Amino acid sequence: MTDFFKQAQELFTYTQALRRDFHSHPELGFHEIRTGGIVAKELEALGIEVTKGVGKTGVVGFLEGAKPGPTLLLRFDMDALPIIEDTGAEYTSENSGVMHACGHDGHTAIGLTVAKILNEHKNELAGNIKFCFQPSEEGSNGEEIGGAEMMMRDGVLTAPKVDMTLSLHLWNEKPLGWIHVAKGPVMAGAEEFKIKIIGKGGHGAIPQLTVDPVICAAQIISAAQSIVSRNVAPLDTAVVSFTIINGGTAFNVIPQEVIMEGTIRTFEPRVRENVVKRFEEIVSGVASAMGCVAEVNVKRLTPALINADHVTAKVQETARRVFPDLDHDNNPYLTMGAEDMAYIQAKVDGCYFFIGSNNVEKHLDYGHHHPKFDFDEQALINGAALMASAAADILK
Repeated sequence: MTDFFKQAQELFTYTQALRRDFHSHPELGFHEIRTGGIVAKELEALGIEVTKGVGKTGVVGFLEGAKPGPTLLLRFDMDALPIIEDTGAEYTSENSGVMHACGHDGHTAIGLTVAKILNEHKNELAGNIKFCFQPSEEGSNGEEIGGAEMMMRDGVLTAPKVDMTLSLHLWNEKPLGWIHVAKGPVMAGAEEFKIKIIGKGGHGAIPQLTVDPVICAAQIISAAQSIVSRNVAPLDTAVVSFTIINGGTAFNVIPQEVIMEGTIRTFEPRVRENVVKRFEEIVSGVASAMGCVAEVNVKRLTPALINADHVTAKVQETARRVFPDLDHDNNPYLTMGAEDMAYIQAKVDGCYFFIGSNNVEKHLDYGHHHPKFDFDEQALINGAALMASAAADILK
C-alpha cells in the first residue's frame, strides 16, 4: 500500500513554503484573489482541470480516476481574519490589519499538497475527486451568504454529483500528534444576534428626565445569562455571548440608543429553538420593563456540523493504519466553534476531522483568532498524509 505519510514528509518543504507565503499575504473572505490565483496555478501545473470563480473567489479542481466510482469532495478554506498580527514570525502578515489567525493558510497548503500526491496516484483511484478551495468560511463578509453556501449555489456539489466529503482543521487546542476523528456532532450551530435598545437621551446629570438604554442593556446582558443556567437542561449545551456593545458619545450624555451584538451556539435543533425563543422574550421583556424599545434580529449562520457514521468509520480505519503510534481520539469531542462546512455536510455525507497542532515548548499554543496564533508546521505533514490516505482508501 502506498505510503502517503512518507510522501507528505518528502513534500514538506513545498507545503511549508506555500503556507508561509499565504500567511504573509492574508486575504479576507471573498477577497482571496491572490490566494485563489496561486491555487489555480498550482492545480493547472499538475494538469488538473480547474474552475475559477466558484462562489466568487473559490477554486475547484477536478481529478478523474482511472476507473468509474463515486465523487469525493475535499474542502480547504482560504480566508483570513481582520486581526492585527502579533506573532513576530519571519513570515508575519504584510497586509495590515489582516491575519491568518485560524490555520486556513495551512489548510490551503495541505490541499495543494494532497492534490499533488493524489494526482500521482490517479490511476489507482476508482472515482473522482473535487478539490474545493473555499472562500469566506469565517462569515459572509458583507455578502448575503458565506463561502460554503455561495459555492453550493454555484454548483460545487453537482456536475458530477458529489457523493461524499472530507474536510479538516488544524487544531491548536490540542498538541501535535493528536488526531480526532469521531462520528456525530463535532461543531456547533451558530446564530448571530443584533439588538438595538432605544431609549430617551439627555444630560448625564439629570437622569430622571431620560430613559437610559445603557442601564437597560446591562440588565439584558445579565438576564440573558439565565437562559443557559435555567432554560437549558444541564446535560444539553448552549452558549449566549454578547461580544459588541456600542452606545454614547460623551461622558455627560445619556445616549438615545445602544447597539449590542453577539452569538448563540447550540448543537440540537430543539435546544436552538428554545434558546432563541427565550432570548427574544428576555430582550423584549426587559427592555419594556425599563421603558425602552428593543429591536431584535437573530440570524442563522450555520447548522451544527455532523459527521456521517459510514464515512467517519473509513477515516478512523485509515488514521489508525497511517498513524499507529499517535494519540487517536475517536470519542465525542465537541467544540462550540462553528463551521460553514456544516451546510455541505447537511446535503452530502462527510467527515470533518481535527489535527492537533500546538507545541507548548515552542510557544505555539495560542488559541484560534488570537493575534499571536501560530502552529507547529509539522502538523501540515499529518494533515496532508491523513487527507490523501483517506481519500485514496475511499476510492480504492
